Order: sequence, then C-alpha cells, then structure tokens
Amino acid sequence: MKRNILLLLGLGLMIVSLYLVFVWVPTEKMMGIVQRIFYLMVPMGWLALLSFLVVFIGSILYLIKRQSRWDIIARSSAEIGIVCTTLALVVGSMWAKPIWGVWWTWEARLTATLVLWLIYTAYFMVRSFATEESRGARFAAVIGIVGFIDIPIVALATTLWRGLHPPPLIFQEGGLAPSMLLTLMVSIAAFTALFFILLALRLSMANGEVDIKQLKERVG
Repeated sequence: MKRNILLLLGLGLMIVSLYLVFVWVPTEKMMGIVQRIFYLMVPMGWLALLSFLVVFIGSILYLIKRQSRWDIIARSSAEIGIVCTTLALVVGSMWAKPIWGVWWTWEARLTATLVLWLIYTAYFMVRSFATEESRGARFAAVIGIVGFIDIPIVALATTLWRGLHPPPLIFQEGGLAPSMLLTLMVSIAAFTALFFILLALRLSMANGEVDIKQLKERVG
C-alpha cells in the first residue's frame, strides 16, 4: 500500500515537473532554451549526493552492527548513485558545450563530481575483487565512509573556489525568478521521490536474492 502511494506520488510529481520544465516555465533570456537542462542537471546532482549520504549512513551502521541489511541498503543506494552521477556528468556536459564552448573543463565542481563518480566505481570494484562477500562488504563500507569527504566539497565547490559555475544564488535576491525556482523545486521533489521508489524496488530485489540464496544453501 505504501509503495503504491509512493509510486502515484512520484508519477504525479514527474508529470507536473515535465510540464513545468518544457511548457510552463519561461525561456531564460541569456542562455535560451538550453537553460532548461538546468532543471534536470540540478536534481541529478542532488540525487548523486543523496545516494552517497545513504551509502555513508548504511556503511557506518553495517560496520557497527554487522547486519547484512545495512550493507544491502548501502549497496542499493550506491547503484542508484553511480547512475545519477553519470547522468549528472553527461547532462552537465550537454549544458556546458553551448554555454562555455567546451564539453569538459577542470572546473572545481565538475572535477569534484568526477571524483565522486570514481569513488562510486571504487566502491563496486572492491566488492567484485574481494575473495569473500563479507570482506568485500567491509572494504566497500570503508570507502563509503571515507569517500563521504567529497560530498561537502561538491556542495561547496562554487563557494570555496572561483570557477565557471555561478555562485549559489538560487535562494538569494536577484537569483532565480519565482517561476524558475518553483519549477526547480518541483523537479527536485519529483526526482527525490523517484530515488526512494528505485531504492525500495532495489531493496526488494536484493532481499529476494538473499532469500533465494539461503534456500539454495538449505536444499544443497
């Protein structure tokens, strides 16, 4: 029942978000229609950070309690996170080409986001290379904890260093117009709901895999 409500909420928010982005919100005067990518790029970046926050918390709890369910939560969130980080980098490059004239530049936030993607990749590499599943889970948990250092760097990059990215003026006077801010907030809410839907579905699959594995061990 709760999952159905979440699905309906996520679907409704996504439909409203798409309408606001592609129909309702006015086109930005300086950047033109390409600015609409902003309403997809920011939520993708937000989900990349949110996913790793869940990985961070799940990793800590796994090392403390040694309960597999916390590792499953962390791993499932990491799977969503690496997809979102990849999409954030791709969509960001699509926005950068017409605005900055290049697909990629070693700007502070872009570089920190790439580092986040590499941390996600390392998280899965240590799991695949470990000879024992429990050992891989422990190594991955350490990466999930230590790698969290990059999250505030990504979030504060435009404040700490000057770069091509504009400073954080979204909620300040002279920032986004009210219609653009509303569109951005609805888009972030829609993608956040999508994250929890995907996480719930992935956890259900992972728990099913564990049950099948235990059943095979009993039969064998």
